Formats: sequence, C-alpha cells, structure tokens
Amino acid sequence: MKNVGRVFLTTVAGLTLVVAVWAFSPPTTHQAALLSLSSNSNAPQEQSVSGKIASVEKTSFTLTVGQSQTQNLQQDPSTPKTMTFMIDKNTTIDGSLKVGANADVTYRQEKGSNLAISVRVTP
Repeated sequence: MKNVGRVFLTTVAGLTLVVAVWAFSPPTTHQAALLSLSSNSNAPQEQSVSGKIASVEKTSFTLTVGQSQTQNLQQDPSTPKTMTFMIDKNTTIDGSLKVGANADVTYRQEKGSNLAISVRVTP
C-alpha cells in the first residue's frame, strides 16, 4: 500500500511540474510576431483631416486645410495650409476627386510623404 501511495504522489508531482513548465513557456514565433506588431510604437499612426481639394494629379492631390483643422499655433490664422497626399492602389476613394470639392482624408506619413488611406469626397 505504501508503494501505491508513492507512485501516486510522484505522478501528481510530475504532472504539476509539467503543467507549470507548459504555462510559463516562451511564446511561439507566431505569437511573438503578433505581440511585436500590436505593441510596435514605430508603426505609422493614422491621422484625419478635412478641407477643400485644390488640385488633382494622377497619383496625388492637394487639399487646402483651414487653420481650425490643423491646430498649428505658429501659422497665421488667415493663411490656409495646403497638404499633398499620395494615392496608391490601396487608397479607397468614396466619390470623385474634383477641384473645389470638400474631402475628408484619412492618411499616414510614410517615407516623408502623406499617403492617403481613404478619401471621402462631398460636393
């Protein structure tokens, strides 16, 4: 009877050790990659701006943005700011890019330029 108790106790202790090691094991490569992507502080952040379309090119357009939307305290409030946005195959455009139309642009900064993610044009 003592041998059965020793075997049982040894088995329980071994299983407890296995569960503890498994619970504290390092993340797999896939889990580590997902964790680094979700906590990557270097990822470009999306920003939004609204204004009037000043010019349209094949791969870009320029938006005139009023002072109240840019929040740049050093610029003269009466001077409008222009921003140029690059368009690529992944940019979604709701409406037609026309000079004089109002647009809401969601963009991110990439390689020193503003890359439009989505554009919503209102007449």
